[in-house]
Amino acid sequence: MTHPSPEFPMVRLGGVDGLLISFGDRLSEPANRAALAFRAALEAEGWDGVEETSSTLVSCFVRFDPLQLPHGVIKAKVETLAKGRNWFDAALPAGRRFWRIPTVYGGDLAPQLGQAATAAGMSEAEAITSLSDARVRVQALGFAPGQPYLGELPKAWDIPRQSKLTERVPQGALVVAIQQFVLFGVSAPTGWQHVGQTAINLFQPEVDEPILLRPGDEVQFIATDAASLNNMRSDPNGGATYEIIK
Repeated sequence: MTHPSPEFPMVRLGGVDGLLISFGDRLSEPANRAALAFRAALEAEGWDGVEETSSTLVSCFVRFDPLQLPHGVIKAKVETLAKGRNWFDAALPAGRRFWRIPTVYGGDLAPQLGQAATAAGMSEAEAITSLSDARVRVQALGFAPGQPYLGELPKAWDIPRQSKLTERVPQGALVVAIQQFVLFGVSAPTGWQHVGQTAINLFQPEVDEPILLRPGDEVQFIATDAASLNNMRSDPNGGATYEIIK
């Protein structure tokens, strides 16, 4: 059993219409598990006046209508729910999916694999094996619509971000640092190291479910070659497939 530190979970006001429920002051697997599980439980309560919930790496946020659900009432409800069990050992939400996303590692498409591998104490071949074998969880979405932070990677990948920004990585770039992946939903500058390239489109506003990956989903970035990846670019999912985790 995982025992939380005494100050967590911590319930705090987040503006006039929000509460932030934190399960840690730094990322860990138990804190992320707790945030995901607590959000699912909060959604299941179906309280009138709750307008929105979301989760971060270690916290859950709830937005409410203070005219319908006064601060004192919602805070008491949330604190009772938070104290009702050990969320650090809670089961992850149902309906999660396991995605396999084709990825080109290194070469012209992902030019920083070599320097990231060196930082991790590996050859490029060892790095590709390590990264493509890893099965990671979508810990949170952020920065751009549908963009996931994924982890945790093996300890060797607890490498720092770069001291200087890469001017721009393309949409679908897979970058690594601090024992995490980030999969870029848009082209943008980054201090993370560009080790892989996918053809996936993470945000598809024209479909019923526009954000492709959900917090709690699991992902494996399967190695492929550049020619195969190019053939997948006509597929909005970039050749990615998934199955429901049972």
